[in-house]
Amino acid sequence: MHRFRLAALPLAALLAAGAWAQTAGTTPARGPGIYTCIDDKGRRLTADRPIPDCAAKEQQLLNRDGSLRAIIPPTLTAEERAEKEARERAAAEARAAAADAVRRDRNLTARYPNEAAHQRAREAALDSMRLAMKATAQRQRELAAERKPLLDEAEFYQGKPLPPRLKAQLDANDAAVEAQRTAAANQEVELARINKLYDAELERLRKLWSGAPAGSLGPLPPSLPPAAPVTRPPQRPASK
Repeated sequence: MHRFRLAALPLAALLAAGAWAQTAGTTPARGPGIYTCIDDKGRRLTADRPIPDCAAKEQQLLNRDGSLRAIIPPTLTAEERAEKEARERAAAEARAAAADAVRRDRNLTARYPNEAAHQRAREAALDSMRLAMKATAQRQRELAAERKPLLDEAEFYQGKPLPPRLKAQLDANDAAVEAQRTAAANQEVELARINKLYDAELERLRKLWSGAPAGSLGPLPPSLPPAAPVTRPPQRPASK
């Protein structure tokens, strides 16, 4: 049961008794405590459990002898609790990002002890893309060579419908040429993406090699995601 007392004198007597007990060298009683606070009207309230009227205020938990056992912080509203959790979450994320930057910087310098090592890694990453680009260029030349006799044959049908076989071959060639053009565009984008990633790494590495402590350059940006493929609107075949 709550026991609210509005008079200040009994509490003062309790506090004085607690002070006397501590001066005398006795140990303050633990056990059940006394909650006390000042409400919105300036009244001092006391009870044997947290006081609902002071939920938004700081409460003191006293021992039976009047000595202070603990300070009970205000109970947060739902909105205040959400704000507090958001601040704590942001702080935890910032700490995790800082720790991740330290770890990644150390891994980066371990992987690339000097600029020559980093350049070798760049070239290795670019080699596979250059091979793919070379294969695409070769396929484009092949398609151009395949198309020439088809166009020569189509000359005989000027102003007339093309035979189904010839039209199908030209349409297939058109589709293959367009696919290779798209592939070539995507490869150019990917080549630029790889160079951009290695440029950013090299800029950071130069600072680390010069003595900047790991993690002191701020969180690293995430690795660049794969480039979005280039898409082209469908085109109608050139030959009819």
